[in-house]
Amino acid sequence: MIKTRFTEMFGIKHPIVQGGMQWVGRAELTSAVANAGALGFLTGLTQPTPEDLRKEIKRCREMTDKPFGVNLTILPTLVPRPYGEYIDAIVDSGIKIVETAGNNPKPFLPKMQGAGIKVIHKCTSVRHGISAEKAGVDAISMDGFECAGHPGEDDVPNLVLLPAAANVIKIPMIASGGFADARGLVAALALGCEGVNMGTRFMATKEAPIHDKVKQTLVDSDERSTALILRTMRNTSRVFGNSVAKKAIEMEHEGKTIQEIGPIVAGAKGRVVYETGDMEHGIWSAGTCIGLINDIPTCRELVERIVSEAEAMIRGRLAKAIAA
Repeated sequence: MIKTRFTEMFGIKHPIVQGGMQWVGRAELTSAVANAGALGFLTGLTQPTPEDLRKEIKRCREMTDKPFGVNLTILPTLVPRPYGEYIDAIVDSGIKIVETAGNNPKPFLPKMQGAGIKVIHKCTSVRHGISAEKAGVDAISMDGFECAGHPGEDDVPNLVLLPAAANVIKIPMIASGGFADARGLVAALALGCEGVNMGTRFMATKEAPIHDKVKQTLVDSDERSTALILRTMRNTSRVFGNSVAKKAIEMEHEGKTIQEIGPIVAGAKGRVVYETGDMEHGIWSAGTCIGLINDIPTCRELVERIVSEAEAMIRGRLAKAIAA
């Protein structure tokens, strides 16, 4: 067993986290991750209303008695989301772990932490991690350039980002972006982190509530199969490099506006991909770690494999590398 400050703080067996993923972080996946001894997150805004989130939390509790949390991404949108009401649903449901992302969570911390909730904030830069620590969050999830979704605009990969952050951040920090196997977990520990956050890798599991064609595409693709869209608008997003992503990039190069590009990259189209397996219907998030995905195990098989191989690596090859 690998114990870290993170596992002890959040009451989990293994230093592995399933981060919140739009349309994917539902009760089926989150409960399976929790039952495997890792930390799973429901994606709050996948649920259309706060009341729907309450129902999804209840449904997840019927599938596991282990710790799990809720992800809440706080971003300005064309149609404002009632973040305060989502937080009310989280508090009222007795959730004790929240992963925030996007804007600074400081305005929402008093209510959550007053209810005994521990907050993990996702960051994409050292400076944002420092700010989140000063704001009072309990832990940091540091997201490198390799990640799916929004990697920020600094383009710093985790081999540099994580130790740079570990040099100055004192609260527990987990590594996110590009992690899919035992080697990644061991590397994250060596780079100063207390565990790993995996999104794309958990999509390719039996319990992930997405179409089998999406899972098989993750297995069949390699590390070159993602694309970065909306770069020119400084709203970079890493997605699977399908025809829709390529079209969006072409439109950017033609000088099209976000109002023109927006309809083809709408998140609702990605939901259709996950539900129907029509791989070219819209964009969908995927990290570069797809180059490390070779099978579709259960969540328990995946977590236990990563941890056992990591332990063997630490006790074996790495220990032997030290001269007597």
